[in-house]
Amino acid sequence: MIEEGHPFPAFTLEDQDGVTHTEAELQGKTVVVYFYPKDDTSGCTVEACGFRDELSQFKGVPVLGVSPDSAKSHRKFADKYQLNFPLLADVEQKLATACGIWVEKSMYGKKYMGIERTTYLVDNGTVVRVWRKVKPDGHVSEVLAALA
Repeated sequence: MIEEGHPFPAFTLEDQDGVTHTEAELQGKTVVVYFYPKDDTSGCTVEACGFRDELSQFKGVPVLGVSPDSAKSHRKFADKYQLNFPLLADVEQKLATACGIWVEKSMYGKKYMGIERTTYLVDNGTVVRVWRKVKPDGHVSEVLAALA
């Protein structure tokens, strides 16, 4: 798992608008990168709408959402909830794997691979804060407090 003090992994991912994003965007600024399991599910919607509603409080700190869903799925999710930040499509789970958060999960006794909900605060390409196993309710407030 990527820990505080380590560089954020290299990536090249497309967002819901077909724009390509890379780790070069993390250089010279503070950025919030949050990973969520699936578009338009209850917890993921709560988390995404929390970032949407409080984005002005981030005072210019970009927020990037990342999930294994496609750019087309991200477009529908962003349109449905008027999400005002990029959602990156990690369809091959390369970034999630590099971060160590593509993990075995279990639901109703069935095992499967998925995202462990995690948020990274990245400053100039270096991870300065990690929130693991995030609970969507109230999480945005935790991130804002760390930025204050």
